[in-house]
Amino acid sequence: MAEPVLEVSGLVKHYPLTRGVVLRKQVGAVRAVDGVDFALGRGETLGIVGESGCGKSTVARMLVNLERPTAGSIRYKGEDITRLSGRALKAVRRNIQMVFQDPYTSLNPRMTVGDIIGEPYDIHPEAAPKGDRRRRVQDLLDVVGLDPEYVNRYPHQFSGGQRQRIGIARGLALRPEVIVADEPVSALDVSVQAQVVNLMDRLQAEFGLAYVFIAHDLSVVRHISDRVGVMYLGRIVETGTDTEIYEHPTHPYTQALLSAVPVPDPEARGRRERIILGGDVPSPADVPSGCRFRTRCWKARERCAREVPALAVPEWFRAAGGPVAHDSACHFAEEKVLVPVEGHGDGPG
Repeated sequence: MAEPVLEVSGLVKHYPLTRGVVLRKQVGAVRAVDGVDFALGRGETLGIVGESGCGKSTVARMLVNLERPTAGSIRYKGEDITRLSGRALKAVRRNIQMVFQDPYTSLNPRMTVGDIIGEPYDIHPEAAPKGDRRRRVQDLLDVVGLDPEYVNRYPHQFSGGQRQRIGIARGLALRPEVIVADEPVSALDVSVQAQVVNLMDRLQAEFGLAYVFIAHDLSVVRHISDRVGVMYLGRIVETGTDTEIYEHPTHPYTQALLSAVPVPDPEARGRRERIILGGDVPSPADVPSGCRFRTRCWKARERCAREVPALAVPEWFRAAGGPVAHDSACHFAEEKVLVPVEGHGDGPG
């Protein structure tokens, strides 16, 4: 990995559950994020994938300080930004920008495109002289593949893909080093998704950007990511390069996710077995003891209920060495236990 620009350690976000009207009493907590660690290198893309509700969007909001973590640290170039406020935090925010999920709601319908893209210059006036802002906004429109003359149009005059390009242009306005993209293509048609992902690839090469790319679509993540972290119920359960995760998954949850990815070749699709998970995702307000995935896992044993598996290279990987050794939070990652497959039983209990 290249020199880290972001380092996340022990990141936690709990939302209190309270009871009572007058005298409110905390009776528990929603453990949205519960101990996340990762590093992001310069010019690198880290993809974070998982089911809805796993905590990946909460991680994204904490990275740009829209949410304050309950515990843990987020270091930008070695400085813990969770401890910053005022001018110091404002300076860091200039270098870590966000692209939001829904281009239909993340753009103010009462503002022109020029005002939307130029708004960061109102917050950080030192980034662009007033007399130069219109030209800079037009340059940004051109960079993202839109006509510079669109500056006086309003969001409703654009398609979803064009609106997301406007959101990307706004994110680029201050020339950040890091962009946190929270499911930036999930609201778009498949053909438009490819265009936006290719645009982000090109911009990364042109501006040396580092991305944290949040998504639930594993195909999209594989296309753009250098490394991938798989999240389940507030924690990362497997992490590695795109090849390690997609070609040699070791965590049962990752294996189940990959088995559901559509395969265009009918023959290959017929040969592949779809892993069926039993039960629902547990509530983040009442997480299982030990391994959080054990209630849906076909490998689960008594040890899984007692011990939280560490996110580390499994012993069999470490002993064998080789190019595919990567971190996995599973006590029995090496075991080839018969899995529940589509059309063969009801799945794990």
